[in-house]
Amino acid sequence: MSRFFVAPEQIGGSTITIEDRNDLHHMKRVLRLAPGDEVDISDGQTWEYRARIEYLEPDMAQLTILDKQKFSAEPSVEVTLYQGIPKQGKMETIIQKCVELGIYRIVPVFMERTVVVDKGNFDRKVSRWQKTSAEAVKQCRRGIIPEVASAMRMPEVLAELSAAPGAGGNTGSQDPYDMILIPYENEEGTTIKDVLRGSASDKPRRIAVLIGPEGGFSEAEVRAVAEAGGQSVSLGKTTLRTETAGMAALAMIMYELEL
Repeated sequence: MSRFFVAPEQIGGSTITIEDRNDLHHMKRVLRLAPGDEVDISDGQTWEYRARIEYLEPDMAQLTILDKQKFSAEPSVEVTLYQGIPKQGKMETIIQKCVELGIYRIVPVFMERTVVVDKGNFDRKVSRWQKTSAEAVKQCRRGIIPEVASAMRMPEVLAELSAAPGAGGNTGSQDPYDMILIPYENEEGTTIKDVLRGSASDKPRRIAVLIGPEGGFSEAEVRAVAEAGGQSVSLGKTTLRTETAGMAALAMIMYELEL
């Protein structure tokens, strides 16, 4: 069944109004929906609805609420991926697959070995990546659209990480991370499994995962993340590409903490 997202203020006691022209075009011209058809609606925050279309025109649709439930497909753990910006079109794939796996937030990061250069129009890329996230959500029927944040540089990332318990910092409105993981190809002593299973008795609610670009992390970056409270971990015996590592780490987290 098709899923659409609306702002909470578009939801009344028994009705839902859709005014987004892209959604209306998709409903009418692509999906060929008509009055009497049922769809799923999410408010992007807490609630999802089953609703019946009563009125569908190019400028507005009105639906009757048939059922209301709290999100059923959202993980209880919120994972933020700080992704070293890769070359070419790899970021779209990373976003799409991580959204399917349950990511909460994705932050593109310019790191020491990032090849991509910001020529002043990077916000347009981020806007396009946010649309990729929204499209992936509709396919996998999640309740929220994961945010693709504005690109950061490592000092800004370290400032966010410093809000983690025990790191001694505070970033104001940014809630602290319970766990910061940095998958690193030179880590030989600690696996992500060791860390996740060691937290079983005190399940983390918010986790940060940092992935380097094609050239990997510099040693200085790894040290800085460790000083901010991060834990260097191995994802296995093979070295993964940047577009694979984040997905692999996320899948391992969801397996250990959600299934």
